[in-house]
Amino acid sequence: MQTTVKGLIIREQTIGESDRLVTLLTDEFGLIKAFVRRAKTIKSQNLSATSLFVYGEFKLYKGKDAYVIDNASPIEVFFDLRNDIERLSLAQYFAQLTYYLGQEEQPSHEMLRLILNAIHLLCRGDKDVRIIKAALEMRMLCLGGYMPNILACYRCGEFESDVMFFDVQEGCIYCKDCFRNNALTAPLGVITAIRYICLVEDISKVFSFKLSGENVEILSDICEKYLLSRVEGRLTTLEFYKGLT
Repeated sequence: MQTTVKGLIIREQTIGESDRLVTLLTDEFGLIKAFVRRAKTIKSQNLSATSLFVYGEFKLYKGKDAYVIDNASPIEVFFDLRNDIERLSLAQYFAQLTYYLGQEEQPSHEMLRLILNAIHLLCRGDKDVRIIKAALEMRMLCLGGYMPNILACYRCGEFESDVMFFDVQEGCIYCKDCFRNNALTAPLGVITAIRYICLVEDISKVFSFKLSGENVEILSDICEKYLLSRVEGRLTTLEFYKGLT
């Protein structure tokens, strides 16, 4: 039985001399692993259409042990990523994170839109990459079931104070009167940004906020540390990206 899906290739692996195994993030079925027969041969029609970061339409059929891509039609290849090693490495990190937090056989409409929007912004090059990275990390965690408790102080229920604190391990916030030793200091503007990232309904607007330079650094630090506290496994792409910056 043949199925047609739209999805983004977030992982690729060469199998044997000419075959390719790819992982797609799809709208309707979440993560799908599929083989591309003879994809590495020069004459293959699917050579470029099944490469990393291609968003396209894929015709699949269920083989004996796995899906097989019968035909691929690219919609967007995000070619501009290749012009900047920093942005390319950041996109690779987003892809690895999606692989860890995505689920098979589960609708992933918001997760797909989130990473597509993030990669689009990376290609455009007019948005602070720290904001793109932090917003994707926090919203991706929310979609993966790790939304922090950011509505009010975990201890007293205070909605806001001029300085608040984000507890990475507990996944909650405190007001200035309920500070805990291990919590990270966060100006109210940073907490407001985190609330926006987590709660904005339109996924395409997740990246539509502004912060001062210092607050961007604080937001970036909080989001990354919170993510590392929740994701199991070594994020080699993040290590590579941080080695470039």
